[in-house]
Formats: sequence, structure tokens, C-alpha cells
Amino acid sequence: MSRCEHCIARQLNSIRTLTKVELKRVSHCKTTKYYKKGAIIFDEGDALNGVFCVRDGIAKLTKLSPNGKDQTVKLLGKGELLGQRSVISNERSNLSAVALNDIELCYVPKDQTVDPLQNNQVFSFDVLQHLAKDLRHAENDLIDMAQKTVKQRLAQAIMYVDKTFYVDDSGHLNLILSREDYSNFVGTATESAIRIISQFKKDNLISTQGKRIKIENLEKLQRIE
Repeated sequence: MSRCEHCIARQLNSIRTLTKVELKRVSHCKTTKYYKKGAIIFDEGDALNGVFCVRDGIAKLTKLSPNGKDQTVKLLGKGELLGQRSVISNERSNLSAVALNDIELCYVPKDQTVDPLQNNQVFSFDVLQHLAKDLRHAENDLIDMAQKTVKQRLAQAIMYVDKTFYVDDSGHLNLILSREDYSNFVGTATESAIRIISQFKKDNLISTQGKRIKIENLEKLQRIE
């Protein structure tokens, strides 16, 4: 089991601001958990007794809509934390977390998160900054849902995956999502997402190879109306 002190992933989140003593405590009490693609990490309504840190792989946070369809809220990669808001607020999770591919997570018990929040001002402020950014993104998503077309939102989703998870040597997006994943991400029917992606191909904005997508004209994709 790797130690937190030597973990590259921790440099990407608030754990990097813990003192050496706090970091050792976290390292000694954390456990490593593995989930296969599609496995549920935690469900909406679960009481969480700790925080998950993504060491390898990608998870998605989803919300069950009134019509019974899962809406993808956020994708989380290496170094990102799952469940911290519920642990800090001492409330049940209002989202579900699902492994988008095979994933390795470090699980840190609740007390090792809450205690530093109460005693380490640098850590507390960093956590607050991350929560504030998440809130801003959530507000932007609400505005996008209300003001932007499905076509614009799908173009944004493709560009978000490109910017967040980069591309492989052939220029295709590193993160391979199904058409259903894209539809859940932008809040539309799968058939609609398939139709729009086909139109993007006809317009030479993207090219595809199975589920793999490659952006061919980023400038035009940004100007989609």
C-alpha cells in the first residue's frame, strides 16, 4: 500500500495542505478500495463515514431525476475527492458515485478529515476554496441548462472531456464515454445525443472511431449555436 506522503494524487487536492503529523495519521488509517467499471461506490441517500480520493481511474457523480433517469453531474479523475461535502456537513449524500472505468480509491475515515478541519486553518481554507469552486460550477451548469441548446451543451461536454482528461497519441479523447454517458451528462435523450454527434461528424467538427471521439475543429465546436 502506498503512503500518502509519496502519493502524486494528493498534490491535486486539499490533502497536500495537511501537516506531516496529520498526513502520517491519514496514511496509517486509510484503506485502498478497488471497483470495477459500473460498480456503485456509494448511493444517493447513503450516510458516508469517510472520504474517497481517486488514485487511479475515473468516477462519475450522478443524480436521479424525477423521471427515473440518472443525470451525470461531474466526472472525477486522479486526485479528486468524493464524499467530502457530506462528511463535512454530516448529511447523507445527495448524489451517487459510480466507477466509470476500473478505479482505485483511497478511503480516509471521517475523523481524519474533520479533525484537521477544526485544527488546521490552511487545510480548512483550501477545502472551502474547493467547495466554493464546486458551487460555482454547479451554478454555471444550471445557467447552461436554462440558456444553452442541447447541441451547445454536447459540444461543451466533448470539449470538457478534452480539456480535463486530454487526448491519446492519435488525438482521440483519452476518456471513452458511451453515447448514453454523453446524453446523461447534458440532460437529453440518448437518441438525441447520437443524432447530434452524427451531425458534428458531418460538419467535420469531430471524427469517431467506435466510441472514440477526436476533435477536428475546436474553433467551430466552440461557436456551435
